[in-house]
Amino acid sequence: MAERGTSLRRGLEVLHVLGSDVALTEGGLGVTRIASLTGHEKSLISRALQALMEYGLVERAPGNRAFRLGWGCFALAGRAGEPRLIEESRRALARLVEEVGESAHLSALRGTEVLTLLTQPSAHAIAARGWVGRTVPAYCTSSGRVLLLDFDRAALIELLGPGRLPPRGPNAPADFGELERRIHRARQVGYAVADEESEPGLVAVAAPIRDFTGRVMAAINVSGPKFRLGSCLHPTGERVRATAERLSDALGAPASGGALRLGPSGGNPARRTSPAIPPVESSRRSGGTVGLHASPNQIAVGGSECDQSQSPRSRE
Repeated sequence: MAERGTSLRRGLEVLHVLGSDVALTEGGLGVTRIASLTGHEKSLISRALQALMEYGLVERAPGNRAFRLGWGCFALAGRAGEPRLIEESRRALARLVEEVGESAHLSALRGTEVLTLLTQPSAHAIAARGWVGRTVPAYCTSSGRVLLLDFDRAALIELLGPGRLPPRGPNAPADFGELERRIHRARQVGYAVADEESEPGLVAVAAPIRDFTGRVMAAINVSGPKFRLGSCLHPTGERVRATAERLSDALGAPASGGALRLGPSGGNPARRTSPAIPPVESSRRSGGTVGLHASPNQIAVGGSECDQSQSPRSRE
């Protein structure tokens, strides 16, 4: 039993080392390097690596044949991250609504559309209803824009096509080039602004939530009527970004410099794919609470004042 406990501890130490900045920078580590970093004999490290490889937790990198974290680590981390994302987001959305006085939402990318997963309504007397589980186009929403931040040009073209985009609200991007420019601005400031893009009278700001690999896995956004939220979109954007960063930290996202953290949730950055949150039975069903986007006649009225002391950082 003691030997089994020691072997388990040794295996965990190997995983921690393979999830470190050193392993990421060097593209994986060899047996000698791992033994040096953990302080164990090479023969013991070799046996630990063999056991970890059998379960898919470690694999050999093509080319240099160094050891790196395997698909099994990412699968386990992904399953652990999904319920934690929802749990952490409930509290974060409630705090955000208290700060900005507007409804806040959690969403994820589903193909070319944004799916609302969770919402926290504002205290306004009238509010939008029935948007949890429904979808809106990604190209003309603030959440959609930040969910596309990891996509390079080729991936965006593959997803949306290179030409003109379907007409929506008065300020929606008309073509692929304009969408690219707006995504670029969102990357620069850390949040996206949508000013009457999905429909007239509706404005929103969103920021990305990143998982332990640094990949965008979800978005958090605040939306409301332009007459109430339109004059303070960028101060609100800063608050939304701060909330998204705290959620990312809770999910083990890399530090701001891009270095992956040492620990069980370490890993290698992945190409952008949709998060593995279980699909909703019907993305067009009604019910739920306040959603990601709402028609002007559904939006809460008689709202609160927002802090306009901060200067806008970008304009979309």
